[in-house]
Amino acid sequence: MPAFPLTLSPRARAFSALSALVLLSGCAALPSSGPTAGEIRRGVRDQNELGFKIVDIDGPLVEKINAAAAAADAAQPTLSSLAQDGRNDVIGAGDDLSIGIYEVGISLFGSSEGAGGVIDPAARAQTFPDVLVAGDGTIKLPYIGTLKVEGHTPAEVQAMIVRALKGKSQSPQALVTIKTNIASTVYVAGDVHAPGRFNLSLQRERLLDAIALAGGATNSAEDTVVRFNRGNNFLEERLGRIRSGAADDLVLIPGDRIELLKRPRSFISLGATGKVEQTAFETGDLSLAEAVARAGGPTDSVADPSAVFLFRYTPAAPGQQEKPIIYRLNMLQPASYFLSQRFAIRDKDVIYIANAAANRPAKMVNIINQLFSPFVAARAVTR
Repeated sequence: MPAFPLTLSPRARAFSALSALVLLSGCAALPSSGPTAGEIRRGVRDQNELGFKIVDIDGPLVEKINAAAAAADAAQPTLSSLAQDGRNDVIGAGDDLSIGIYEVGISLFGSSEGAGGVIDPAARAQTFPDVLVAGDGTIKLPYIGTLKVEGHTPAEVQAMIVRALKGKSQSPQALVTIKTNIASTVYVAGDVHAPGRFNLSLQRERLLDAIALAGGATNSAEDTVVRFNRGNNFLEERLGRIRSGAADDLVLIPGDRIELLKRPRSFISLGATGKVEQTAFETGDLSLAEAVARAGGPTDSVADPSAVFLFRYTPAAPGQQEKPIIYRLNMLQPASYFLSQRFAIRDKDVIYIANAAANRPAKMVNIINQLFSPFVAARAVTR
């Protein structure tokens, strides 16, 4: 510490010494946006109930983390595991059928006599436009009785009707169409523009086709999770990861249920940065370099660029609780800018840019100058 000028009076020198003591003791009490790098290291050493540690980001670490992330993604079940063969051209309970029966000669469903009592050989038709398939999958028709039609195609039901009329009608023919399709439908709900029930056709619609029929997602694909139910199984996958025609773009079967949920990923930036806020990814993948840039980067006047910390809970062994860890990036080293491009940000990561250690003494000096500058100015005026 420099010696006090001899021109100062003993009272002034004592006052200056007292000010220096106040400066040194008051630095820690000054307001700040967060701890310095040294204080974080001391916290790891002295007050660490959670058991976390600081790890410097280097090449081997980035390779290890990326390999572990790739292995975890490969082990994660995807929608393709729910792939299943199914038919969407069969009749089911609740369907409304239109059935037409055609006869020639002697007719069961209408008069076959012409003028003068002569048998009319012309073909005759009887249409049943609203035949509801009962809950047990059956229908009832005159002269035929009960037919089990659930699980059969319209062509197969036509053949059933013709067989039932053999011996009762001359050259019977049948035409069966599905008027209202209830069984071969899928349901789309959640964050879509037009949720509802949609009929499946012989085109073999896929998952993304159904979402398009529902008007598309109300949020970005990267902020949307698809919850897919098939039978008693369900899985979730981000909409942005599903590619048209790929294995995860499942071919739909009757009864599938699709729900879109808004679930954005984000990170938090704190400390001596241009933005203290929670920021959404908005893209499929986000690197540490991109995240720091979105946060505004280290503030020139107060930040310590050698102390960019990333706080994260890392996956542990199955059945164990996640472990907290602090990653440190030194932006004074050129290699760090390359490494940060390959270090992936995860959902709910916290990025903290430490304050420079010289900030607090500088703040105290400024405060003292502001306190005593009026007295200095007044003394200069009175001389």
